[in-house]
Amino acid sequence: MHILQAKHIKLSEKESEILLKEMNISKSQLPKILSTDAALPEGCSVGDIIKIERKSGIYYRVVV
Repeated sequence: MHILQAKHIKLSEKESEILLKEMNISKSQLPKILSTDAALPEGCSVGDIIKIERKSGIYYRVVV
């Protein structure tokens, strides 16, 4: 990971369920990130939720 790149973290199934309940949405309503994106951590597969930490805030994406 590059020093200027935002931190990308794969959420566990439990964390994903809690997030979706708190936000009252489904996975299909989250913004998408491609499975070929170089910023994704190792071991990510389609359907995983990624937490992206930037200086401006925290964002979530689902891998497609």
